[in-house]
Order: sequence, then C-alpha cells, then structure tokens
Amino acid sequence: MRRRVISVRPPRAYKAILPALCERIEGERPADLAALHALTQAAAEEFDAVEAEFDAAGSEIETVAREEIGGDFWFIAEAYGFEDADAEKLIATREW
Repeated sequence: MRRRVISVRPPRAYKAILPALCERIEGERPADLAALHALTQAAAEEFDAVEAEFDAAGSEIETVAREEIGGDFWFIAEAYGFEDADAEKLIATREW
C-alpha cells in the first residue's frame, strides 16, 4: 500500500515568528541570557500553537524542520551578541 503524502503550506503565522522575535530583541534589548531566554522561549511557544494548525490539516512539522528552526533560534541569538547561548535553553519550552 502506498503512503499518501500530504503537503501543507505553512501558515502565515509560521513565517512571521522569527522576524517578530528579532523585532522584540531589538526593541527590548535583553541585557543577559535570562532576558533573552524569556523572548526566545515565548517565540518557541508560538511554534507550538502553529503546530496545532498543521495537525488539523493532517500534517506536522518534520524532524528536519524542527532542527532547522532550533538552529535559527541559535543563529539569531548569536547575531545579537549572545554567542554563549545554549541552543536547547533558547527553545526549552517547546513541545515540538
């Protein structure tokens, strides 16, 4: 039996989460890692909400995409001067 592959276009909200995180970092200018973690973990939770939309459409955020998203969080932290950021702590509250 062939497995049916369902292709679902990511919701618009999905594409806006990381740019919005950058705007929050620029606006709030976190002074330390704890303040940065508060921002990144809130953004990670936004991905949780978008994942529910994927589930409703019979799809999911694939493992490779999850790893890429996690890497994007670390890249953003590094770009804003937080080279010592732990990638797992940046997204510790995620459910994906």
